[in-house]
Amino acid sequence: MDQEFRLSNPSDSPPINYQRDPIHEKMVQERDVMVPMRDGTQVCVDVYRPDSPEKFPALLAFAIYNKDFQGPEMAETLPPQPAWSSLWTGPLEAGDTKFFVSRGYIHVIGTPRGIGKSEGGGSREWDSYDLIEWIAQQPWCDGNVGMIGISGFGAEQLFVAKQQPPHLKAIFPFDSRGAYGELGGFRDEYPGGVIHLFRYLISHFSVMHQQKGRPEELPPDLEKKWEEAMKNPDYKMYPHIYNVLTMKGQHLPPYFHVLIDPFDKEETVEKSEKTFDKIKVPTYTGSGWYGYTYKTHLQGCQTWYREIKAPKKLMFPGPAHLERPFHSFHNEILQWNDHWLKGIDTGIMDSPPVKVWVMGANKWRYADDWPLPETEWTKLYLHSWERLRTEPFTISSSGDYKEPDAFLQMPPTHTNKVQRLRYMTDPLPEDILIIGPSSLYLYASIDQEDTNWIVILKDLGPDVSVRTAREGETNVPGNLQERELTRGWLKASHRALDPARSESWRPWHPLTREARKPVVPGEINEYALEILSTANLFRKGHRICLDVTSLDLPTGVAGATNVEYIPNHICSSKTTVHKIYHNEEYPSYLLLPVIPK
Repeated sequence: MDQEFRLSNPSDSPPINYQRDPIHEKMVQERDVMVPMRDGTQVCVDVYRPDSPEKFPALLAFAIYNKDFQGPEMAETLPPQPAWSSLWTGPLEAGDTKFFVSRGYIHVIGTPRGIGKSEGGGSREWDSYDLIEWIAQQPWCDGNVGMIGISGFGAEQLFVAKQQPPHLKAIFPFDSRGAYGELGGFRDEYPGGVIHLFRYLISHFSVMHQQKGRPEELPPDLEKKWEEAMKNPDYKMYPHIYNVLTMKGQHLPPYFHVLIDPFDKEETVEKSEKTFDKIKVPTYTGSGWYGYTYKTHLQGCQTWYREIKAPKKLMFPGPAHLERPFHSFHNEILQWNDHWLKGIDTGIMDSPPVKVWVMGANKWRYADDWPLPETEWTKLYLHSWERLRTEPFTISSSGDYKEPDAFLQMPPTHTNKVQRLRYMTDPLPEDILIIGPSSLYLYASIDQEDTNWIVILKDLGPDVSVRTAREGETNVPGNLQERELTRGWLKASHRALDPARSESWRPWHPLTREARKPVVPGEINEYALEILSTANLFRKGHRICLDVTSLDLPTGVAGATNVEYIPNHICSSKTTVHKIYHNEEYPSYLLLPVIPK
């Protein structure tokens, strides 16, 4: 008999042998149920449960995104859309109601106070806690509550897990926000302190209660910061951003506060570090490789996995956003919750804790920890003629190049062209696998007080060329296929490092107002750039490529015109010359997480 042909699992569907057939055909729906919180304020939820007198465990999805487009009716009208569909809509993230209810779970979807149909006023700090305990006491619940949902729904799970509600038994916070803050944090959202527009764009889906009145005077400390921000020419260059500023918090208040105070707080970091141990509930987290564009998801899940001491797992799916409405890897979620909420021996904890989709190889790989224990941290030095080489620089030799490479970037008021320096290896003699975070240690100078360093790691090829002096063979072919893997960012004025928190592969910048230091024009500084994690197999004949730039431009409007976009960053309004040094005195290099064969 011929062997059955099988394709490898797709990048959004990890290999799993666990599944349960649906056992409940009919569903009871209770819409717009008002649930009182401890202070009397009521939040609004929808309850979907099996049509049965039995009691069941409940799965809560709770976030700032409108609950009215999360349930089964939306999925019937808008079947799951891939990331390249024009109807892909990011906030449809509460999970597949029909899937869970038919398999014996209650799906509760709701919004905190001040959002949608929930009442406003007071603090929302204990809303998730109170809602979990209310669910556990209902006649249809067996007292076991878990949480599901991605992104904003994931952030809420980790926030309430620190409060340790008695009936919360497991969480699955995939694509959660960052770990250094109440529901996100500055540093995971804006690596390197470079401000992007994602929160501005996604705010167009907001159903937050707000009354846009006439802008009034702010408290003195905020008024001073606002006046400073209003004078910033980098903001004035973007009219839609300046528009938010002029309204003094009346319009898109969360993003307004980022603009007037774009810094991390040491007290925020310290507070977060002290509360990581409070998460006692089993946690399954992760993010797709697409997360490097949003940053907060990819950065946050790694910190959560590293710091949580409870039973935990970590998963990194593929490079394309998960389909919306969210329904991916639901058998994995089912296996997790059947284990912790139903007491079924599902085998979920028997496999290695880390699961990774490797691009280039296009297959799944398991690991024992993150970063992988077997990682060989490998330096690729930036050399002359924009080359990447493993050979270090030789002291007092003819190869001790002194003159820097350079590029000049005009602001987007003058050009749509992004200038760059491109450093590449020769075509690789064998496959090279990288899995994990990278970093770039760059010696450079600029002729202004600040700039954005933006670096892009790419896979180029295959390239069968041999460079010689013969006509037509002097240059690298210009038509090589390029595949962007990930990026890194650093505002030059945020170059200060915190040695106690830094690793060679994860340079830690304070990003505080106090640590900010304008650049002395012409001065050579070392810039340590964190490059967000990835996993890729560079095939034999391909090139490892690093682009160094300082500008990116908008390419879409978050779910309105183009979802697979990289949120553009607020760049310098000044024409800036960037010089990059690479010699024995200034050995600029790229640090890669190479995995041995």
